[in-house]
Amino acid sequence: MENIINFLFGKPLSNEDDKEEKIGTATGIPIFGLDALGSAAYGPEAALSLLIPLGLIGIHYIIPISLCIISLLVIVYLSYRQTIDAYQSGGGSYTVASQNIGANSGLLAAAALAIDYVLVVAVGISAGVGAIVSAVPALQPHILTICLVILAIISIVNLRGTRETGAFFLVPTYLFVLCLAIAIITGIYKTIVCGGHPVPVEAIPRPLTGATEPIRIWLLLKVFSSGCTAMTGVESVSNGVTAFREPRAKSAKKTLTTIIVILILLLAGIAYLCNAYQIGATNPDIKGYESVLSQLVRATMGRGVFYYVTIISILLVLALQANTSFAGFPRLCQVVAQDGYMPRLFANRGRRLVYSHGIFILIFLSSVILVLFGGITDRLIPLFAVGAFLAFTLSQAGMVFHWIKTGGEHSSRNIIINGIGAVATAITTVVVMVSKFSEGAWIVMLLIPFMLAVMIAVKRHYTRVERETSGAGILPTENLNSPLVIIPMEKWTKISQKAVRFGLTISKDVVAVHVDYDEDDCGLAAKWKEYAEEPCLKTGLPIPKLEVIKSPYRLVITPIYKYILDTEKKYNDRKIALIIPTLVEAHWHQRMLHNNRAKLLTALLLLRGNRRIVVINVPWYLDEEY
Repeated sequence: MENIINFLFGKPLSNEDDKEEKIGTATGIPIFGLDALGSAAYGPEAALSLLIPLGLIGIHYIIPISLCIISLLVIVYLSYRQTIDAYQSGGGSYTVASQNIGANSGLLAAAALAIDYVLVVAVGISAGVGAIVSAVPALQPHILTICLVILAIISIVNLRGTRETGAFFLVPTYLFVLCLAIAIITGIYKTIVCGGHPVPVEAIPRPLTGATEPIRIWLLLKVFSSGCTAMTGVESVSNGVTAFREPRAKSAKKTLTTIIVILILLLAGIAYLCNAYQIGATNPDIKGYESVLSQLVRATMGRGVFYYVTIISILLVLALQANTSFAGFPRLCQVVAQDGYMPRLFANRGRRLVYSHGIFILIFLSSVILVLFGGITDRLIPLFAVGAFLAFTLSQAGMVFHWIKTGGEHSSRNIIINGIGAVATAITTVVVMVSKFSEGAWIVMLLIPFMLAVMIAVKRHYTRVERETSGAGILPTENLNSPLVIIPMEKWTKISQKAVRFGLTISKDVVAVHVDYDEDDCGLAAKWKEYAEEPCLKTGLPIPKLEVIKSPYRLVITPIYKYILDTEKKYNDRKIALIIPTLVEAHWHQRMLHNNRAKLLTALLLLRGNRRIVVINVPWYLDEEY
């Protein structure tokens, strides 16, 4: 079993290996930027899809809308550069909002981001698989299976450690960027040479004709909000600053800058060429559907080897873009858990120095969504931007308060930048919520308060535990009485013999409790004097007692449980030590061959017992040969 685990997840890494696991810019781009870069494949298409009712006229709006999105992206980028400098411990929007606006604002940002990360995994994988299935229709019946297989692959890669994750996703990421860059540069060159009216290498269909709807501001706002899905994943670098090698802030900012520059160039290039080549979105529900990027690559490069390499790279990035969530979500959980708003185990690193508990919960939640929707989660795509832009807004508002408190040479300039960003992203958040409300945004608006309530409840629990258990002071040494020992015993064996021996070492009062539930009894009462009382009498040890409880209804656990509670009430000045003889099997498959009464009794007493009852397990290990 250990060899299989080592093969899948790698050998455990020690704390000393942490420095070797830190990453630089080249590896950070595929780890933290795959979602943002991959959004260039569906962001413009999401916007163009809503422009279909405007016909050919609608294509002309893609450039100004893309410029608005890029402007907003630049503002968010500038803000997160400042966040990385100011908060090098990571946490991004959560940390900024918590420390500058208030704990609840930070939790709101954390809840929004957590939901966004889960949606990115489920929707990203299903979108990639959808693209693969559209290229190979024979795979249609296996959509869910393929989704879960891809999820398993991404999960295993991330559980192997940060450095190996970057190496795995390096080739698909850079291949995608290189192919799109070649297609865009070629298309722009041809457009300039042809005076702005390029001739496609391969004729593209013209599904768009005249407008079927008038141009309305509301429609353009919906287009803008759909296009804003291209900005998801931007905050992941600020969440994972601690993953970078020193100087960590410089490495993180360099990575963020590279991701944003590439994304801006891709979005601007795609918008420009769509307008130049008159490329519009096609309805995915009708025959002859073709993605915007497929049309663009055919128009600029033709349908040759390069076309198929590009399409494969797009499909790979779409299917693997969920990796960004695996980088951001566990680190977000770690920072929130350190503050006590999530279970503390989320702050612990696993065998490969990654926050594996956060990865496990992300796997579970995203797989549930995939199974519920059968691997087809297109309807959840509009919900991406809700959580992301809410986090953007809180982060930039938090940075405004940060500069007001800390001051500095450029504080006025920074306040203006973050203030403009906060207002712009807040307006965008409202637009996205309103325009996407009927498409499912209401679900996110319900989930965020629910998560907020859960995190507050977790913090309240930890606070109560701390209040109840802290302040112990000097060790009290008075009234230290030995406990009354109770040993449940089915029959006289080496296991029960060991338990009695241990009981005699901690107390003078040892009572074995035997439940007589069968007419064919083991005869423990007849053997007790010879096997237990007489040896103790000869050596001057306290004589252990035997209590036999009749059980006409063949119950075992209930009579013992009742006896323990009754004894605890009777001796209200002493502790009760329950010693449970426990058989430990050598192999996992042997556990089903033995009853689990000991575990059940332990669980009952831990749940329903009190502070004066102590449970002690005395194990008997079976030899390997058995």
